[in-house]
Amino acid sequence: MSKILVINCGSSSLKYEVYAMPERLSLGKGVVERIGLAEGCISQKSERNVFEKNAVIPDHRAAMNLMKEALTNAETGIVDSLKEFSGVGHRVVHGGEEYSSSVIIHQQVIRAIEKNIELAPLHNPANLVGIQEAQKLLPETPQVAVFDTAFHQTLPPAAYLYGLPREYYDTYRIRRYGFHGTSHRYVSAEAVKLCKRDISNTNVISCHLGNGASITAIERGKSVDTSMGFTPLEGLIMGTRSGDLDPAIILYLLERGISRDELNNVLNKQGGMLGLSGVSSDMRDIEAAAMTGNPNAQEALDVYAYRIRKYIGAYAANIVKVDILVFTGGIGENQVFLREKICHRLENLGIVIDNEKNRQNGKSMGIISADYSPTAICIVPTNEELQIAIDTFDLVKQAG
Repeated sequence: MSKILVINCGSSSLKYEVYAMPERLSLGKGVVERIGLAEGCISQKSERNVFEKNAVIPDHRAAMNLMKEALTNAETGIVDSLKEFSGVGHRVVHGGEEYSSSVIIHQQVIRAIEKNIELAPLHNPANLVGIQEAQKLLPETPQVAVFDTAFHQTLPPAAYLYGLPREYYDTYRIRRYGFHGTSHRYVSAEAVKLCKRDISNTNVISCHLGNGASITAIERGKSVDTSMGFTPLEGLIMGTRSGDLDPAIILYLLERGISRDELNNVLNKQGGMLGLSGVSSDMRDIEAAAMTGNPNAQEALDVYAYRIRKYIGAYAANIVKVDILVFTGGIGENQVFLREKICHRLENLGIVIDNEKNRQNGKSMGIISADYSPTAICIVPTNEELQIAIDTFDLVKQAG
């Protein structure tokens, strides 16, 4: 058995999980929160009990040391020593065009992550700090970068280019990059197994629906189109993000005195389902309000489902045949009513939901399409941490 440590480092938090490989068994996980604030905390859960502690955590180095303390605690720890880890896998948001797969981290990889900070200024710096501090903590252990964007590097130019002068792509690297790639890769592979098919002749449309949401068209295991673009703002309407928008609206509002910062806040934090419904960014709250007759909440749900169907239809036209439609993410896995609402009218494409199966299956992994449906509809819980562990284990094993 090999133990893999998975790290997801944010600007003020550090999430981690330990996997036994190749068994794919989670041995425990934890989160360090409020890094850099007056008082932080750590919470770790495993079969050996819970480790919790409040402390001043001034920076990510202190967070890593707190993680080490929790992992190796004599009573509640997950491992006896950090030397038990054969690899460390890091979630990295943006790999640009440099990487189309996960890689063992060396200096060239570090330089690429630094180069792509301008494309992901909120995430790559924190991801990089996590890597650097983990290298100090486990200097002899191979470290692996798993990029959110890597899976979408198989997009053809027809899918990733925008209608802008060519020099904007050549000089500023403006193109569709896509995100949620690790999740789409994981759930599409699991859906293929669930349906007892071979990935070499199977086309999948994967719907990752959570507070952030995206849809990806996957042809024989490769991403060929995805809804998020140059940033995660493009595409579907999300919890607080606007999704697709006529760009002239931005100019119109700027001309009327709305500041750049205010627009940025509206597009990313005050728009989406929160802005449309006026109720909440949480789909459960919006559904509850719609059930009581709130017209804004009802319209917000209609718009949400309509946009998703629109993308499914467009992707179905381009990949010709859809073998599997997958729902994942907090909304995709849990919201029974919304899955029905989204699938309404997809019958014309041969995508037919069985409402009874959908309700019985509820939140569990399974097939919810009608027996006669040409396209299988599945619920597959996502597990990006497991996919990172799989990639890390495989790369470390290949490297010997």
